[in-house]
Amino acid sequence: MANPRPTPYSQFNFTVGFANIDDGPFGGFQECSNLGQEVTVAEYRNGNDAMNHVRKVTGLNKAADVTLKRGVVGTLPFYTWMDSIRRGSVDTISGAVQDVTIILNTEDQQAPVFTWTLHNARITKHVCGPLNAKGTDVAMEEITLAYEWLEMS
Repeated sequence: MANPRPTPYSQFNFTVGFANIDDGPFGGFQECSNLGQEVTVAEYRNGNDAMNHVRKVTGLNKAADVTLKRGVVGTLPFYTWMDSIRRGSVDTISGAVQDVTIILNTEDQQAPVFTWTLHNARITKHVCGPLNAKGTDVAMEEITLAYEWLEMS
């Protein structure tokens, strides 16, 4: 789906979707950070190897936790998902682990440009506030998602 073009895409045209929350968009995220993955490498050398250098052996895949920051939007399915994780449900049947899709759109919001899918994601951190009656700022929440692997398309 990624196409070459002379100018880069704007970073503010993205949407986030949750697999088990299908009642429409429940909030607009202002920031999505740390999309990425890493494959570790182990170094190994046979004791009787004729070459005096190590061999690189592919190790485990690690995915960076993703942090989403957004305005507060009260939706019951999202908080039900958080509650199922808190209660210790970790399988995909109950919905505690689900796929999260982050889509970068064109400037006119009409077509997807690139998609990141976070497989088997779960919420590891949820922070609300601060709430301040003296200010005029929008209430914000921060959500951190841990996931097992990243698929890009």
